[in-house]
Amino acid sequence: MGSIRVASYNLRDFKDDPAAAARVIRAIDPDVLCLQEVPRRLFSSFRVAAFAARCGLYWSGRHRGSGGTTIFTSLRVQVAESRHHRLRVARLQRTRGYAVARVASPGHQPLVVASVHLSLDATERERHAGQVLRSLSGGGPVVLAGDLNEGETGKAWQLFAAGLRLVSPTTPTFPARSPRRLLDVVFASPEVAVLPHADVDLPEADLVAATDHRPVWVDLETPTV
Repeated sequence: MGSIRVASYNLRDFKDDPAAAARVIRAIDPDVLCLQEVPRRLFSSFRVAAFAARCGLYWSGRHRGSGGTTIFTSLRVQVAESRHHRLRVARLQRTRGYAVARVASPGHQPLVVASVHLSLDATERERHAGQVLRSLSGGGPVVLAGDLNEGETGKAWQLFAAGLRLVSPTTPTFPARSPRRLLDVVFASPEVAVLPHADVDLPEADLVAATDHRPVWVDLETPTV
């Protein structure tokens, strides 16, 4: 079996302390990092690429149109595919989208990983969740991670939970200074094995300074090919 650490982190467009965020990410040391709210404007790719390097991770680029979602990877995994998608939103609303990467440890079954950041509007969240799920179906084992902007009673959450299972901790993630809500999660398809959660010693000062969300991570196993 091949172990892959998947993490998710909302970076609030680098409005806080990117250096602290990079220290948090390096401490977690993910193989796959699903990001939300990375800078997405014209010429922002330079900032995102520099941040990936600071985290010790690789970035494929080309994230414009994905609503600020993207995926970084480590050199410990092979990336067979990387793509970004736009989701239709109501006029004058924040752009939304999702990022997808197909990754694998050498000699192990590929894993389809998606980074999502759902809308503040409940109807839009439900619609987007259905679109994301349809786009991921039939491609093998799936991991979906991100900021859902709702809890377990939400319809988008329930759509994800109908075919996937929650594999990340249920500790609140928002706001970072005094977390009260669980918004940031990782779901996985049933055939993906989940290892016991590995705690990481993260300085509280960095967690509070980095962004307004706390990161989540999980260690997964995929079968050999």
